[in-house]
Amino acid sequence: MSFMSFFKRPDINEGVEDWLGTEDAVLLDVRTVEEYREGHIEGSVNIPLQNIHAVKNNLPDLDKPIYVHCLSGARSAQATSVLKSMGYTNVTDIGGINSYRGKVVK
Repeated sequence: MSFMSFFKRPDINEGVEDWLGTEDAVLLDVRTVEEYREGHIEGSVNIPLQNIHAVKNNLPDLDKPIYVHCLSGARSAQATSVLKSMGYTNVTDIGGINSYRGKVVK
């Protein structure tokens, strides 16, 4: 890893492409329910950061690919860390939807 790659932030656009190309993957939106209703990526699952432990009820497979995003990238980083500590092995933080160039649904 180069010094500059240490500062590279996740790119949600690349992350969504990866999610779409990964069989049986989950796109996890950890924003609030209200934020999610204002606009979200079609096919995403909303579990707010404050309820992140509820993931176990919805995604019992610890090896399932999970792509995590929020608004700016801060909550997705936290959620990714928590999910890994819960035993999830294939979790990717893809950053914030505020940088997303694709279509959102309401």
